Amino acid sequence: MSPTETAYRAAIAKAQAQKAQLVDSAQAAKERISPARLKQDAKDKVAATALDGVAYVGAKVQQRPIAIAAAAGALGLFMARRPIAALLRRLYVRIQDRHEQSGD
Repeated sequence: MSPTETAYRAAIAKAQAQKAQLVDSAQAAKERISPARLKQDAKDKVAATALDGVAYVGAKVQQRPIAIAAAAGALGLFMARRPIAALLRRLYVRIQDRHEQSGD
């Protein structure tokens, strides 16, 4: 074999190896951007973020339990303001009715 032919065969072998590497790389990229993989990655990121948030809140609650309890209570009262207002109105009406019936 002549040196030119040897160099040619080496170039062909190198080109085939690079082509195989390109095909493998393209296949890996295709798998990374598949909808199922992207969906799973998004789920994993949301789950990790949620767990980090829970850990953060847990740490803050341990640092300031009274302040967190007060804030949670205030939020609870705010969320239940209509039922509480309705209850107080009914109690007020009942008290007024008792005063009117008793003659006060």
